[in-house]
Amino acid sequence: MQLIGMLDSPYVRRVAISLQLLGLRFEHQSLSVFSTFAQFQQINPVVKAPSLVCDDGVVLMDSTLILDYAEALAAPRKSLVPTSLPERQQALRLLGLALAACEKSVQIVYESKLRPAEKQHQPWVERVTGQLLAAYGALEAELQRRPLAVTSDTINQAGVSAAVAWQFTQMMHPDIVKAADYPLLRAFSSQAELLPAFSAAPHGDSTYRHHDQA
Repeated sequence: MQLIGMLDSPYVRRVAISLQLLGLRFEHQSLSVFSTFAQFQQINPVVKAPSLVCDDGVVLMDSTLILDYAEALAAPRKSLVPTSLPERQQALRLLGLALAACEKSVQIVYESKLRPAEKQHQPWVERVTGQLLAAYGALEAELQRRPLAVTSDTINQAGVSAAVAWQFTQMMHPDIVKAADYPLLRAFSSQAELLPAFSAAPHGDSTYRHHDQA
């Protein structure tokens, strides 16, 4: 399998980390939907990151759909999704909040860095910022109510996505989402970033390398 997309995207990164935790081998091409658009287009004409080129050549896209496929490949040996209904409900609650935080963080990046200043609509920015802060406030409250596991054997998809979302937002918007206001998320993310699956796929423009690759 080949994972296409840059690790500065929280969606690409959550897939790269999850594939490792599921024990699935893959190659990674760090292609940008901006600077290497034409090259990306040759692989997936839609040019959507992440894209996954399966072993049979079929191209999948959207991180949640890719991870659904990955779960099927890894089953029944391994899963990042709890099976009991109460635990699954809690994981899906956290996962939804983490993905909302990713989405709103990305929207603010696009608005502030890609749209000309004279065309930016401040009421919309304020609305998205409010949604971003609401997502992190709810995540912090959920962690206070029930801490997430944070070892390579116990972390689930909610934990992966929450940690990846937090790292992305802190890299992009530390002035909006102040780390001091979310001590539990900050501590959880710091622990998660030390796990081998996270450190092998750090946020940025590097290429994931399996530990036994030269």
